[in-house]
Amino acid sequence: MPISASNSWSDTHKRRRLGAVDATVSARGFTLIELAVTLMVLAICAALIAPSVGRGLDGLRSRAEISGFVGFLRAAREQAVTRGLAQVVRLDPDTLTLVISPEGAPSAGASRSFSYLIRIEADPPAARTITFQPQGLSSGGRFHILAPGERRYVVTVDPLTGRVASRLADS
Repeated sequence: MPISASNSWSDTHKRRRLGAVDATVSARGFTLIELAVTLMVLAICAALIAPSVGRGLDGLRSRAEISGFVGFLRAAREQAVTRGLAQVVRLDPDTLTLVISPEGAPSAGASRSFSYLIRIEADPPAARTITFQPQGLSSGGRFHILAPGERRYVVTVDPLTGRVASRLADS
């Protein structure tokens, strides 16, 4: 009997040790339900975040187009002042292209095309052509630009200083 008692203690001890090993082995993995719940939470988070990322990219594209438009007008003013020749900037709203050329020159100089996603309107329509003088003056003008996401920008060319400024229009 004493031998069987020691065997039963030994068997119980082995089972406890094996049970502890089994518990640590099962703690290393994940159940299918845990994985499914985790994937569902990630999918919900992605669905909530994706639209705001898209709006952010539209805003970034819009600001890049406006910056390009303003930068091109500023470059024309700079050329007029540094070269001592009046520079004419023409906007073609159909092709969304700005073209710089020296006043009276038959050929065009630099040009810049803009995305088909924006709409540019001159205010007044005669302001589609702006002349920058070597003294820094300009013929002045205002452009209303409708960008993706219904963002409206106003680009203004001051007639006295030739300064080009842009701002987000009031809604």
